[in-house]
Parts: sequence; C-alpha cells; structure tokens
Amino acid sequence: MDLPSFMQRAADGVYAIDTGFQREGFDAACLLVQDGRAAFVDAGTNFAVPRLLAALDVLGIAREAVEMVIPTHVHLDHAGGVGLLMQELPAATLWAHPRGARHLIDPRVLWQGALAVYGEEEMNRSYGRLVPVDASRVRTTEDGMELRLAGRVLRVLDTPGHARHHHCLWDETSGGVFTGDTFGLSYREFDVAGKAWIFPTSTPVQFEPDALKESVLRIAALHPQRLYLTHFACVSDVPRLTALFLSILDAMVALGRGLPDSPERHEELKAGLFEIYLASLRQHGCAMTDSEIHSLLEMDLELNAQGMGVWLEKEAKQNISKN
Repeated sequence: MDLPSFMQRAADGVYAIDTGFQREGFDAACLLVQDGRAAFVDAGTNFAVPRLLAALDVLGIAREAVEMVIPTHVHLDHAGGVGLLMQELPAATLWAHPRGARHLIDPRVLWQGALAVYGEEEMNRSYGRLVPVDASRVRTTEDGMELRLAGRVLRVLDTPGHARHHHCLWDETSGGVFTGDTFGLSYREFDVAGKAWIFPTSTPVQFEPDALKESVLRIAALHPQRLYLTHFACVSDVPRLTALFLSILDAMVALGRGLPDSPERHEELKAGLFEIYLASLRQHGCAMTDSEIHSLLEMDLELNAQGMGVWLEKEAKQNISKN
C-alpha cells in the first residue's frame, strides 16, 4: 500500500504520522493497528487532527474502530489535540498518566502554563484553543498495567525525568517502546550513514536528570529493537543510542552545575548546550555547517536552557533546605 508523504510504516502495525507541527520531520503521532482495531499514541496539536483522521482513511479504519488515545504526557505537542481528536472518535477511551489526566479534562491550567513559556501569539499560531475531554471517557494508567488492543498488549511504564506526568508503552509484539520525550529527540536530518543521533530534552518545568537516567535505563533493560519517538518517528540500534543519550545527559548536568547563578546563566546555558551538541554531532560524522546545525536546534537550545534553569533553581533551594 502506498502511503501519503506524512505517514511511514515504522514496524508491524505501527505507523508514524508527521503532525506538521513546527516543520515536517519534527513531531509525530503513532497509530497502532491490530486486526482492524486501532489506537493513537500521542496526538500532536489541534492542527494535527486532520492528518490523524486522514491516516485512518488511508488504512480503511473506521472512526468507531479506534479504541484508545494515549498521550505519553500532557505537553501540548503531544496532547494538545486530544480533545478535538476524541470528538471524532466516538468509541475511544483516553488513557492518561494520573498526574496529567485532570489537565486534559480541564485544560485551563495547562493552557496558562504553556502561555507563560510561549506567549499568546505563539499559542494561537501553533496550538489553537484546547478542547476538554469529558471525564467519563478518561481513564488513568498505573505502572506495569497492560492495555490491550485486539489482544495486543501495551505495557505501561511510569517514566519520570522529562515530566512527572510521563508514561511510556512497551509493545512486545513489534519489539518497540513508544517513548514520547523520555528517550530524547532524534531528527532525521542528523542521520549519518543510516545511523541516528539522539539527545535529551530538558524542556520546562519538570526536568529531573537522575529520574530521567533511571527511566532511560529501565527502557533499555527491555532490550527493545526500536524506539518510537515523538521527535521523530522510529529509531533502532538502541544500545548505542542509550550510551549516547546518557553521555550527553551527563555533560548537560555538568554544564549546569558548573555555571554560577547569574543574569547571564540562561545565555551561558544555551551556548554551552550548543557546544555539547556540536561536539557530539561532529563525532557522529555530521557534515552540516555550524550555522545549519544551530538553525535546526535553535528552539531546543532555548527550551532546554529554560528547563535546566528551572531544575538548577529547584536544586539550589533543596540544598539550602538541607543545610
């Protein structure tokens, strides 16, 4: 079957759908299909919903055959479109992390939190108004529980570190984990000789590096053949990517703890993060110019520096309280 340009077959019964958020090749939702039944993992923003519905049409799946919508966490590039999507899927149940479910039922706090980071103009341009989900259609997950799609098992993994409201899904059938943002970001522009490059994301406001390391090691211990990343699509060679992820995470932590708390720290974090990523990419064999690399990573540098700043402030307060 020929697929439209915004869809790719990631594995057996797993399709990555480019949501078109920010740019092509940046943000993906996944559609899982088993024996004519379906589930979405992540949903992008409101503006992604037409593509998600079109993917169903391409595969000949009725709206009523979608049983579950499962956002990995409630950041808006993953869950901003779930309310609008649920309106189109009359038989679907929304499965959310217990820390995030209430924000999908009543998204006002979620909206205000994102508004503080992005501003109203960007919120309207990139996300649109959030649509609440009827509480009767929402269920919460627990670590280790199993969700079933036509007998296909998805095991829930509680994976804090990027956000405390983050869970991942282990699909043993395809040997893959739907990782959301826990296992970082991997843009296809940085692939070299078929090998992916990956790096952690520390976007505001719940970046916790120790918890993140534990979550990544827990995923790696499953020995998955592949990872389904929201940013972006499917990657394999998981042992190598695990080592790369952890090495960059350690470097990010060392950078943050080595900088004094000053008005210049945010800009110093951005500059330091770029040096870390650039050195890693050069070692990876990336031949892009520095400016091309910086352009692709510009938004991540800003958001990761913001998130690290929040983490460093929390850590400083904890150290004061201990003393």
